Amino acid sequence: MPLRIIIIGGGIVGLATAYALSERLSEVSITVLEKESELALHQSGRNSGVIHSGIYYRPDSLKARNCRAGRDLLLDFCRRESVPFELCGKVIVAGSEDEIAGLESLYRRGRANGVVCEHITKEQLAAIEPHAVGLRALHVPEAGIVDYRAVCLRLASKIQAHGHRIHVKRSLATVRRDGRSLRIGTEWEDYEADILVNCAGVYADRVARLCGIRPALQIIPFRGDYFTLTQRTQHLCRGLIYPVPNPRLPFLGVHLTRMIGGGVECGPNAVLALAREAYRKSDWCLHDLWELLSYRGTWRLARQHWRSGLQELRRSLSKRLFARSLQQLLPAIREEDLEPRAAGIRAQALHPDGRLADDFVIQEAPGMIHVLNAPSPAATASLMIGREIAARVGA
Repeated sequence: MPLRIIIIGGGIVGLATAYALSERLSEVSITVLEKESELALHQSGRNSGVIHSGIYYRPDSLKARNCRAGRDLLLDFCRRESVPFELCGKVIVAGSEDEIAGLESLYRRGRANGVVCEHITKEQLAAIEPHAVGLRALHVPEAGIVDYRAVCLRLASKIQAHGHRIHVKRSLATVRRDGRSLRIGTEWEDYEADILVNCAGVYADRVARLCGIRPALQIIPFRGDYFTLTQRTQHLCRGLIYPVPNPRLPFLGVHLTRMIGGGVECGPNAVLALAREAYRKSDWCLHDLWELLSYRGTWRLARQHWRSGLQELRRSLSKRLFARSLQQLLPAIREEDLEPRAAGIRAQALHPDGRLADDFVIQEAPGMIHVLNAPSPAATASLMIGREIAARVGA
């Protein structure tokens, strides 16, 4: 009898895991369960489409290792499967003397992680991005762009071609042990599995608790607001233009990204959301809000970072302030050059002491593997994360 594996979540991490398992194991039956009517409707389909190089992440962290290896796997997959991508390069710009030290720290991290990157002067910056300004910058030619939803759909077709199943509209309701098996209940039907893999993104902690696991963290949602440049101003950005990030937070700051399908995207900021799917500023959910406010880690986070949080909130509410942040990178941008785009939600794990988890978190239990924290660069790293999970299943 083949090994029966159920994967919860039809985003890029869940699909990459199913793909890796189908490639690694011959005697296996894989079923992906997705609660929505389509795949990749949340983080995987609402991100900025950046292929990260690995420059930001602590050497020897799961993020650093999986991003570098995952990037290579992603590029190989896109070439084989004719998924469009482009290595357009990135500049990380220091706009003040205070940011020079952070730029140097990024350079050292990048070199330690094997990233091709170099310091460039403001004159060299002007040659790469003529409209960007800064005292100094890092040039990262390995960074690129892709449509991650297109990657997801291609992964899904490969999974199904191997004879495995993807079921949508399957919201998880119950998980219980039945001897050596797991009985997994959804609103439509029940499934039996030998192994459950939790790739539920913003709901990963809830799925873990449903499985009887008590993770030592909680997912909190951050909404990221995006704009696009008007057609007449798209020429201001040739590739990817980023600021030097705040080293105390796992966010990269408001930046500009040329998109693989055309146009230039600006954002995101990072505002604590009032629901796990709060894509509009007015969205909220009483259950999600109570869960957020009753978690002691939320209040400790607020005490530590209230100034940054207030700044992000003000920028979310003011297009003028959003434009002002972009003007630090591209002075020619004006408020009227920005057109609203659909927001995204970042699933970010938070420890009870208020620390934001700065690495991927994967927790194992008998018959289960739970991916409890997989924010950026999880899309870039997804195929390597899938291989790592497949290796644990096949061990």
